[in-house]
Amino acid sequence: MELKNAIPKIVTSTLPGPKAKEIIDRRAAAVPDAIKCTYPVVIKRGEGAMIEDVDGNLFLDWIGGVGVMNVGYSQPDVVKAVQEQAEKYFHSMMNITTHEGYIKLAEKMNQIVPVRGEKKKTMFVNSGAEADENAVKIARGYTGRPNIIVFTGAFHGRTLMTMAMTGKKAYALSMGPFPDGIYRTEYPYLYRTPGDLTGQAAIDYYMDQLNRTFIEASPAEYVAAIVLEPIQGEGGFVPAPIEWVKAVRKICDEKGIMLVADEVQTGFGRSGRMFASEYWMEEGCPPDILTSAKSIAGGAPISAVTARTEIMDGVPSGTIGGTFCGNALSCAAALQVIELMEKEDYPAKARHISEKVMKVWKEWQEKYEVVGDVRGVGCMMGIEFVKDKASKAPNPELVSAIVSEAAQNGLLIESAGTYGNVIRFLSPLVVTDEQLDAGLAIYEAALKKHMK
Repeated sequence: MELKNAIPKIVTSTLPGPKAKEIIDRRAAAVPDAIKCTYPVVIKRGEGAMIEDVDGNLFLDWIGGVGVMNVGYSQPDVVKAVQEQAEKYFHSMMNITTHEGYIKLAEKMNQIVPVRGEKKKTMFVNSGAEADENAVKIARGYTGRPNIIVFTGAFHGRTLMTMAMTGKKAYALSMGPFPDGIYRTEYPYLYRTPGDLTGQAAIDYYMDQLNRTFIEASPAEYVAAIVLEPIQGEGGFVPAPIEWVKAVRKICDEKGIMLVADEVQTGFGRSGRMFASEYWMEEGCPPDILTSAKSIAGGAPISAVTARTEIMDGVPSGTIGGTFCGNALSCAAALQVIELMEKEDYPAKARHISEKVMKVWKEWQEKYEVVGDVRGVGCMMGIEFVKDKASKAPNPELVSAIVSEAAQNGLLIESAGTYGNVIRFLSPLVVTDEQLDAGLAIYEAALKKHMK
């Protein structure tokens, strides 16, 4: 059986196996401890949603490089596109010579990215953090304003600017002082709304918090951008309610503020649309600037910032760009990924997976007191685990045990959330129904073994 159609199978008596352990020990001696080794896996090869490690163990990957592998490992058309480009040239810096792959990819992004405006432009950088940092620079350059508003639960990256923007300061220990001009307000985390507010009352509460920011942190006329994730990633897979997004869009329009959608994790089919902001567009509240990365190129490092032409051309010359931005190999991979996603309707694959998995998770929510909330948009979904449904007290200990137990049985899943009590689902969108069934069985067995 081809690896891409296999199901999890552990053949060594312990994990990591002997070959993997030897390499992990070498890693400990050569690589900084702060780059953690979380799982007992040393990859030998990957196909689809499956990994074979150096000892012959087969793992089902529901992490996908944290949302990077939407088209799956070793997608043949993407491999071929990169090989063909590599035979011509690896790289050509856009500040020195023009390479057509960059232009073709920018044209395609301008066609498909749901930002406000008829005419758009796109720039490329190398990571999600770089995309978010450049979005801030672009918003500041266009508006001439200094300040940025971000949200509780946000994760935007690990550069100095994006660590300041990120809500969970475990990602920024000992890294300050941080850049000024970053102000934070509450994200609409409806499962944990104060006073159990619901409906319009909840939306009004969160909008009041945003408006207080203009009074207590930065006057609106000094705010260049409001930056938010349509579905928070590290924050716990928390979707932004569309009525709240509409209200934020209205404030941005009234105050001359750029609305920036961080789609680093939500983009490229994950949400059941090519971009989650398509849901915003359908409701008449598209962003001004959109950042994307992760699954844009099937694992090759590239990210993008897209906005309407007047915004992009309002940036001072020389303030954006860089040596490896829009690398030729990555552009070739990205063009092939987008073609594949459109031809095979990857957003539909996400919706199918979501329907199948959510049905099971909803059953777990009825059966198990520790399953507090089940949520998501499309195939960007997660479970929030609690001590009990009444208190909603976070249960990170259970999550840690489930993640470890699942890995020992061939399923790779990952925690998230401000309290570390959410398990997220980021499987490649090419996962098979049989693999989903096998993974859900491993997941539930781990849950039943460790819940109290």
